[in-house]
Amino acid sequence: MKYILFLFILVFSFNVELKAQTHKENILKFQEELNAEYLNPDKSPLPKKELKKFEGLPFFEIDENFKVEAKFVRSKNATPFQMKTTTNRLPTYETYGQAIFELNGQTFTLNIYQNYQLRETVAHKDYLFIPFTDLGNGEETYGGGRYIDLRIPKDDTIVLDFNKAYNPYCAYNPAYSCPIPPKENHLDIKVTAGVKYGKH
Repeated sequence: MKYILFLFILVFSFNVELKAQTHKENILKFQEELNAEYLNPDKSPLPKKELKKFEGLPFFEIDENFKVEAKFVRSKNATPFQMKTTTNRLPTYETYGQAIFELNGQTFTLNIYQNYQLRETVAHKDYLFIPFTDLGNGEETYGGGRYIDLRIPKDDTIVLDFNKAYNPYCAYNPAYSCPIPPKENHLDIKVTAGVKYGKH
């Protein structure tokens, strides 16, 4: 009996360690791809002057606690609306659903949005988007909030990984027009994961 219990603990510990390692590798790949995008003069939001000095984005330490499985609730009778941006542009979105999850012992709800124009394209037909703010904005993170990209889930759960939270392009270049996170998407905690904001 003791041997079986020991074997169970050993297997469980191995699976936890393997899961953490896989998650870390996934986030490192995300960071590498994001840095490559910012280094690419054809895709980078950075002005040419800043691009010459760019050595990589600052990231928080990878924290698996900021990867959460949320309950996904599809919105009923969602109507289109025009989301405010940092310019006069007003793109059309709908509130596709809500993500309900626990983080640091608290329960939160974030609205998930779908862009009407993007959903007509093949590459982004299942693309979803969470713009959010938190208590760390203006300190270690961009004052205007950050974004998380998602895909339409197959069931009633959806994974939110704040380690993949990134800054809008207008954080680096005012020439861009970026959606402003709606006030209902504020998290009353500091999200110490994902891309920081500072000298780049």
